[in-house]
Amino acid sequence: MPIATLIAAGRLDDRLIDRALGLLREVDPGAGFAHWIDEGDAADLRFNGDQKAACWALSGIANADVVVQPDEPRWRRLLVADMDSTIIGQECIDELADYAGLKGKVARITERAMRGELDFTGALRERVRLLAGLDERELKRCLDERVYLTSGARTLVQTMRAGGASCLLVSGGFLSFAEPVARVVGFDRVRANRLVFAGGKLSGEVGDPIVDAAAKREALVQVREQLGLRASEVMAVGDGANDKPMIVEAGLGVAFKAKPALVEVADAELKYHGLDALLWVQGVRRREWFRA
Repeated sequence: MPIATLIAAGRLDDRLIDRALGLLREVDPGAGFAHWIDEGDAADLRFNGDQKAACWALSGIANADVVVQPDEPRWRRLLVADMDSTIIGQECIDELADYAGLKGKVARITERAMRGELDFTGALRERVRLLAGLDERELKRCLDERVYLTSGARTLVQTMRAGGASCLLVSGGFLSFAEPVARVVGFDRVRANRLVFAGGKLSGEVGDPIVDAAAKREALVQVREQLGLRASEVMAVGDGANDKPMIVEAGLGVAFKAKPALVEVADAELKYHGLDALLWVQGVRRREWFRA
């Protein structure tokens, strides 16, 4: 029987649950309350019927996140996450461009690529060429001064690792940022692009092979097969158009505060909460969450 997890941290009350059940009963008149995950924060509702129809019906609830999924498997054994604007709150290449006085120009290209309006590989190479000559030390400065973790990112990853899951950070950005972010957050695997340096400065080139949308999906499939997992045991989360193939490939693909191009193919959308809400989606109570 499918479940719908209703999340409204600190605001989930009987009125909101009744509102959700009223909408869900348009799909299944027998839909009902299952149980609290954390009282006042997250609860499961049960129903019979089409999951997409249930998603559509529950989309009318304001200021709450709802994830509809099969009731098994609830716990995922592999998390695959995008980095920029997902695990961290920035697009690293845009912030790096600011140190070269080119943030506006580079950010416009990034935005169009994330909406799916430009070829990702071409847009990446174009932006990196604009940064040619930037001192390598500026990357460390950018990491220290501009990059911060998204709310709940470390809690999500560390809790899943503690529960035996593997966590892969896969990024169309750069290893110079992805590797230190992965260490801080707790990922045990990382894939990202390699910047080329010459004489301690950016050459304007990116090493091959490029980690693009197809490569993100391939990384997910490769790790899934290495671990001997079913597709249903994989959760992926991202925000942009270049995350679409891996989101579609995952058993549960989540669009996190995402562009419309990704939302339209994702299984679920997280708009109002941090990434740690994905623990409620997996049925994990707050008392079991990792605490730094």
